[in-house]
Amino acid sequence: MWNGTEWGKYRVILVDDEPIILRSLKVAIPWGELELEIVGEARNGEEALRLVRELAPHMIISDIRMPGIDGITLMKEVLAEDSKRLFIFISGYGEFEYAREALRQGAFDYLLKPIDHDEMIEMILRAKGILEKQMENDKFLHSVQVLALLARERMFAEVIEGNHSQSPLQHMRWLENSELEEEYFMAVLQLDHYLKLNRVWSLEERRLWLFAIRNILSEWSLSQKALTVFPFHSGEWVLLFPGSMNNEKERLGIDIIQQIKLNTKLPCSIGFSQPVIGIERLSQAYQSAAKALYQRFYSDEEGVFMDSVQGSGGAGEPKYPKHLEFSMLECIRTLNHDRLMELLDETRAYIEDESFSKESAERSIVELTIVMYREFEHMNLLPEWSLEGLLQELHSLGVLSEMIQLLKHNLGKWIREGKQNESKENVHAIITKTKSYLDNNYHKDLSVEEVSEIAGLSISHFCMLFKQETGYTFLEYLTNCRIEKAQYILKNSHVKVYQVAPLVGYQDPRYFTQVFKKVTGMTPSEYREVGA
Repeated sequence: MWNGTEWGKYRVILVDDEPIILRSLKVAIPWGELELEIVGEARNGEEALRLVRELAPHMIISDIRMPGIDGITLMKEVLAEDSKRLFIFISGYGEFEYAREALRQGAFDYLLKPIDHDEMIEMILRAKGILEKQMENDKFLHSVQVLALLARERMFAEVIEGNHSQSPLQHMRWLENSELEEEYFMAVLQLDHYLKLNRVWSLEERRLWLFAIRNILSEWSLSQKALTVFPFHSGEWVLLFPGSMNNEKERLGIDIIQQIKLNTKLPCSIGFSQPVIGIERLSQAYQSAAKALYQRFYSDEEGVFMDSVQGSGGAGEPKYPKHLEFSMLECIRTLNHDRLMELLDETRAYIEDESFSKESAERSIVELTIVMYREFEHMNLLPEWSLEGLLQELHSLGVLSEMIQLLKHNLGKWIREGKQNESKENVHAIITKTKSYLDNNYHKDLSVEEVSEIAGLSISHFCMLFKQETGYTFLEYLTNCRIEKAQYILKNSHVKVYQVAPLVGYQDPRYFTQVFKKVTGMTPSEYREVGA
């Protein structure tokens, strides 16, 4: 259960029996910017315990005193099931000793009411730092365990199968620290578009292909004096080489890619790590080789890639392209196909120029895709399209140029279909219906949300079409309609001026006078006198 959520966000549950506290926490803390996601809210300890078991949060922010199960009892129950979860308590001044007891029982920290939101943000960031360290440690332990386990499995399988071309004891040496006490480096070989191939292959075909590649790699690695080779993930193999071969990486990579392509016709790419020493550096070597292989994400064809930079470097994670998202949404609202295609090219250039990691680039593209999909959805332009299917296809590609091309294909198709569905006659009928509604209901407290719902359009799409069709914004049209009605009343009745305002939708007579003068150049009284 202890995993980060998709796109790197940590899950948070808020617990408080006061609704105003819950609302305050949700609104005042920039959860998205902190890469945190509120996945649930509870009003008492019993409900919170149920949500924790159902949603597996990483962090719980809870009131310390609640009816039924209190905060400390809740924490004891939760930490007994998973000690890595973090609790932040909110307590009143009279509950100070209670809060200190919570710290002794394992709480991360507590905050006194009334809540200082800056202090809360700082506390949450510290808690997030703890979660990130835990995650990093878990990944390290997992990768070393999996590497060792898979290597052992391969050696035992060779003994069972009677494959004695090389003594199992020779294979065992690198695992028992002798070979790895000297400098070595790792290569990670990956079939291009494996996820896509996996959907096409039957189970038997997949076994045959992977068996064939395993045999090719086994024979090749023996001839090239590799320390060992074994499958790590589906469609991915790990090879270890002695450090003395460090200058031969390019030759080794080209040779194995050619061997696999010659014998199977399948394209693949390979990433080489920095040299390391010691079995405890296996995880570091894998991360280094995988980082090198990430360059395939930016390349239009398979190849050999090196991790040539020591350390993480860089100045932090590049920013999500919010400016491009804003422009893309505007293109969707206006059904501007050509500009959207240009913006997708700009997105690719931005990701390349900012040197996004593969995960960050994929996360940003997925986020952009979801935001744009939702905009199409709001505009009622997606009758038969599946967001899940599109995201699955994006994930299966794994190459930036192909991901951008897929978005161009799908988004372009949706815009073209949207233009076909949105005929001029249909738009005219919708706006005529809307104008009729305004003409008959101008005296009510109308909102653009209400009117766009009557039109059956999203707010942004309605506003764009209304302006195109009438030449006025929604507010301009409604204001002109109301002032015209007011002019008629002032000219043709003896209703007092202050009584005219509510008759045309203005509850404040002074504000009505200001608007009237802005539109006509006169106050209502002056207008009546001129008309008389």
